[in-house]
Amino acid sequence: MSTPPLTAIQDLYPDDFAHCFGCGRKNPQGHQLKSYDRGGEVVAQFTPSADYVSVPGFVYGGLLASLVDCHAMATAAAADLAAMPGGSGGVAPRYVTGALRVDYLKPTPLGMELEIQGRVIEQSEKKKVVQLTLSAGGTVTVKAEAVAVRIPKSMEQIRS
Repeated sequence: MSTPPLTAIQDLYPDDFAHCFGCGRKNPQGHQLKSYDRGGEVVAQFTPSADYVSVPGFVYGGLLASLVDCHAMATAAAADLAAMPGGSGGVAPRYVTGALRVDYLKPTPLGMELEIQGRVIEQSEKKKVVQLTLSAGGTVTVKAEAVAVRIPKSMEQIRS
């Protein structure tokens, strides 16, 4: 018996909230980051194009911050999904960034797939603290911590 394919957390965001530049499936110009729950740890892979160069051969740090930021919000949503009895009806709750700390440990080389891992280390009903690493070729180049906050009511209304 084969295992059913996993659904990316971002693919479970409501259509009205799927436009994020980093991970929104409704933003064709964005990064289209996809994060998957692997039983408490959430993992994503991303290969930056050569457009994201900082100095020749290395990835621009702003992209790395964007990737860990979006992955943290998906990690927070995954924790809520896992806690819902009987599932969520296929809709992931949305989070926004309350705080983000990014530590660049080593330069991140261009030309290879990056792996981002996240896990919730603290949580309440309205917020989650997410610990993250970003690796290139098995070497951790970035560590981050994010505070993910349930989307405020003021952001839930569609704006023209």
